Amino acid sequence: MRHEIQSRCLMLARHIITTGDTVRQTARRFGLSKSSVHKDIHERLKILHPGLFMEVQAVMNFHHQVRHLRGGEATRARWEKIRQAR
Repeated sequence: MRHEIQSRCLMLARHIITTGDTVRQTARRFGLSKSSVHKDIHERLKILHPGLFMEVQAVMNFHHQVRHLRGGEATRARWEKIRQAR
């Protein structure tokens, strides 16, 4: 694995742990695709730094558990905006 990719994996992992951002938020912040962030975190980091991978995995599992709640909030906000426009 190239040095640039290794350092990017570590940088992304530290960012997710400190901020609690999702994969999409992290991708937006660093100007990467969601797929690149996902591959860096779930495949490369697992090999590169297993301890850090476990910490990131805990954050990702939390996001997975509350995903349906965030989707409901977005839908509610969208419908509220439509109602106010009428």
